[in-house]
Amino acid sequence: MIGPRSVRLTGWGMYAPERVLSNADLEKLVDTSDEWIRSRTGIRERRMAAPHETTATMAAVAGKRAVAVAGLQPDDIDLILVATLTPDYWMPATAALVKEAIGNSRAAAFDVMAACSGFVYAYATADAYVRSGMYRHVLVAGSELLTRFLDFSDRNTCILFGDGAGAVVVSASDQEGGGAAGFELTTDPDGAYMVWLPSGGSRSPPSAETISRGEHYVRMEGKETYRYATKTLATSALTAIKRAGWDPDEVDLYIPHQANMRIIEAVAKGLNLPMDKMFVNLDRYGNTSAASVGIALAEAVDGGRVQVGDKVVLVAFGAGFTSGAVAIEWTADPILGRRADSVEPVASVRAPVNWDSVDPIPPRLRELLEADAGPHVPLEDVVPGEPPQGDGHRADAKREVPA
Repeated sequence: MIGPRSVRLTGWGMYAPERVLSNADLEKLVDTSDEWIRSRTGIRERRMAAPHETTATMAAVAGKRAVAVAGLQPDDIDLILVATLTPDYWMPATAALVKEAIGNSRAAAFDVMAACSGFVYAYATADAYVRSGMYRHVLVAGSELLTRFLDFSDRNTCILFGDGAGAVVVSASDQEGGGAAGFELTTDPDGAYMVWLPSGGSRSPPSAETISRGEHYVRMEGKETYRYATKTLATSALTAIKRAGWDPDEVDLYIPHQANMRIIEAVAKGLNLPMDKMFVNLDRYGNTSAASVGIALAEAVDGGRVQVGDKVVLVAFGAGFTSGAVAIEWTADPILGRRADSVEPVASVRAPVNWDSVDPIPPRLRELLEADAGPHVPLEDVVPGEPPQGDGHRADAKREVPA
């Protein structure tokens, strides 16, 4: 096979559910406050998927928008990659459901699981397939429905995460230059249990006992994760930039994983960069894991922060510990983003025959959404994500598990 002259990002799109879950909402659920969350994370609200929405439907809307922006039809896509740690099912792959939902009849499709780094990992995979000459157009989507995997009695995790999807199209080009100029992907298994879901896999299959112990919710060692993230985001970005043959000062915009404002500020300081070179939207979406970078990229381009010829760096870290960065020379006219306006924010996935799932919204959260009451409780100052101290908030305290 003969590869293309270059591999370029040609389309982009995003989807965020309509429902906003604010810090004020969380005050009514857990021992927290708006001031506490904002001062330690930078987050003031996040999005929450409706009961009928899934990881696949959100990825499909973002994907259809990216395909439209690229000026393609769904069947022009040769391969569909979905980065997620919250798949619709453990099998089949969520990408297979996305294929049907966007109206594609010919693409190969599979999922990529690298947690919050998943979008960058999937981008690198797409670039490699296109560069090899095997495929011409690859749809990359990062999509997460994290609110269904959160313990809303655990303030260390439930305040951080939200739902959404971002997507890009990676395409072969007959023109020289542009596109990804340098990659860096790493994994450090020493951090494998710093952010994790204890049960549900083959090591600890679902059972009444795992459910009663709350082992199907995200758990995180915040302090250790914070330290790792500040280090690896900077080193991953610098390595990708070096492989591109650039200097850090040449980069016009950094689009980091949107996990915590303190982390982003620390990375900017470590790279000796002004904050205006860091794109930030976590205040409105929180941490959307594998969707984070894709959503931020789409907003950055549509918001006028990226122009043709700009040097852009996408960088992320996640559970595993994984990290990834890609240095991109931007080639697509940002005005093409208007093509996404023609795509309705609706997608559907064919349901299994004779089977209905349970209501995906936990009872505790549903009570909040249907009522407007609860005390405002100030909190002590703790390191972001560090298990709080004091009676009733011990790390080993018995968790209240939704029925």
